[in-house]
Amino acid sequence: QVQLVESGGGLVQTGGSLRLSCAASGRTFSSYAMGWFRQAPGKEREFVAAISRSGGSTNYADSVKGRFTISRDNTKNTVILQMNSLKPEDTAVYYCAASRRSGIGLHTTLEFDYWGQGTQVTVSS
Repeated sequence: QVQLVESGGGLVQTGGSLRLSCAASGRTFSSYAMGWFRQAPGKEREFVAAISRSGGSTNYADSVKGRFTISRDNTKNTVILQMNSLKPEDTAVYYCAASRRSGIGLHTTLEFDYWGQGTQVTVSS
């Protein structure tokens, strides 16, 4: 089992940047694919980005491609979401998630087994 704790959320103006971090407990971090999801008020949780166990493969939602970058450091049990050129529609609670599945291209909530508590990101217009 793995426990996930997100940090780095906050309030930013349109066009600004934020860097979200997710710290994972346990000694088997590298055996999990990792992902970020977000949920805006009144909406379903949606996929943002995911990264494979080794970090060699990533995939993104079309809405964030070219603006967000996911990365991981398996020596520090950390996954990062760098968010640039933020828009008001990026406002949501962002969740870190871990998956025991080995495939690449993970992008649905059902494919992820463990979740953090979330961190709020608010982009003002």
